Amino acid sequence: MMSKGKVAIVTGGSRGLGRSTVLALARDGMDVIFTYHANGAEADKVVAAVEGLGARAAALRLDTGAAATFGGFVDQVRTVLAGWGVERFDFLVNNAGTSHHNAIATTTEAELDALYNVHFKGVFFLTQALLPLMNDGGRIVNVSTGLTRVCVPGSAAYAAMKGAVEVLTRYLAKELGERRIAANTVAPGAVMTDFSGGIVRDNPEVNKRVSDMTALGRPGVPEDIGPMIASLLTEANRWVNGQRIEVSGGMVL
Repeated sequence: MMSKGKVAIVTGGSRGLGRSTVLALARDGMDVIFTYHANGAEADKVVAAVEGLGARAAALRLDTGAAATFGGFVDQVRTVLAGWGVERFDFLVNNAGTSHHNAIATTTEAELDALYNVHFKGVFFLTQALLPLMNDGGRIVNVSTGLTRVCVPGSAAYAAMKGAVEVLTRYLAKELGERRIAANTVAPGAVMTDFSGGIVRDNPEVNKRVSDMTALGRPGVPEDIGPMIASLLTEANRWVNGQRIEVSGGMVL
């Protein structure tokens, strides 16, 4: 498969939903720069898988909770793009994240700060840092959660940060409209990944509870989400902008 000349950046692309998104983009013929936090071996496997699909990939290490490092990351992106013979990229998927389960009464300031740094501050300032490199007419997808609509005790701090990202996304759509850059939020339901220690995938009770509350009768898998995110970056969805799209198989309807 030959590259179509489009380049996407995906944060947290070495596993789970991010990996699925990276591979779906590669199948669409896009080149992908993705970030990983610690597992370089898994990142290398994703690069190999992308190349096996006929696209180009580069894995860059990034802590999306460390905004002070974003300038250096942008420099790395410039270097990768130059090696590919282009100056700018087209699509940004802010996917990287961490899980958190604690009641409001017992959540600590340190826990809340860590969530804020990754899930809101990181998304805000990484997007800001990359916008000068994004082509006009590009697109942004921010990954949220079904927990901004459905309240599950113990998820307040995490969901609140994702709620902030959903508001930010609408403002991005408004402020970047003059550049023809669309911005949308994808809100997955419960998905069987490593997230939260793999609880949806590996805990039979949780798996059954999710299945029972989902119209389609099962939890999600990464391949339910990644291709949908990739589809938002195609011309078929060029007029979708400023929206929150839940991808949950019909949870808690």
